[in-house]
Amino acid sequence: MKRPPALIAVVVLVVAAGAAWLLWPAGAAKATTQQAVSGPYTVQFSADPPRLGGNTFAVAVTGPAPDSVTVEPVMAQMGHAFAPVLAVPDGPGRFRATGVGLPMSGQWEISVSVHGPGGPAQVVFPLLVR
Repeated sequence: MKRPPALIAVVVLVVAAGAAWLLWPAGAAKATTQQAVSGPYTVQFSADPPRLGGNTFAVAVTGPAPDSVTVEPVMAQMGHAFAPVLAVPDGPGRFRATGVGLPMSGQWEISVSVHGPGGPAQVVFPLLVR
């Protein structure tokens, strides 16, 4: 039985398109910077391109000088929540949290808690890990 050339061409085109889609490099992860206000504090959260494993997050706080800042990763849809990581001072109003573990790809929420003379405050930043 002879196959029509048009059918063969369509099958080849579909297979080639599928292979290109699977092998095409994914877009590079991008650094993120987000900002939110809670009480007297304005909190800016920055992350290098998020990845599986340990991550470093930078937090800048304006308003009353905070006594401490912590970051806590939560993946609500999978029921994952990890212990807060204390962010160490990195200059006036700046803090750095290192070794923040994100063990799987997906949508994470990073809760940033600020404690200081303006009272406690918390903001949540979404973070997509690919």
